[in-house]
Amino acid sequence: MVHTFTMRLEDIQPSQLFINAEKLSHVLRAFDPSDPGTFPPIPVRKLAGQVIFTDGHTRALAAFLSGLSEIRVFWDEDELDWEAYAICVRWCREADIRTIADLKGRVISREEYERLWIRRCQQMQQALERKRNE
Repeated sequence: MVHTFTMRLEDIQPSQLFINAEKLSHVLRAFDPSDPGTFPPIPVRKLAGQVIFTDGHTRALAAFLSGLSEIRVFWDEDELDWEAYAICVRWCREADIRTIADLKGRVISREEYERLWIRRCQQMQQALERKRNE
């Protein structure tokens, strides 16, 4: 069983630049802010001494938009590509995205999300693979 705990949203660094509007709409319809148990806890991990979201950005933004200041989280113990996460966090900081609240104005259509975020991540992953294979 995964140990969950509560963290303030403002204390967690996002690792993605955009939110898919279609997905956010779906999450908001299913989310009951009076019962935070209506969605699972969100995975976080420390990277360079700072807690980051490893997933769940849409749920975190839904919680923020619903007026919550804290969410349930758990320590993500999956094997992840930390070099890629470091790049994504750097992109966020360069775009002045330091909390989930900063993503409020970066909700875009599914098509834009695919073009601006998914493709960018795919290109970054390909570049990392080339670098690692040199």
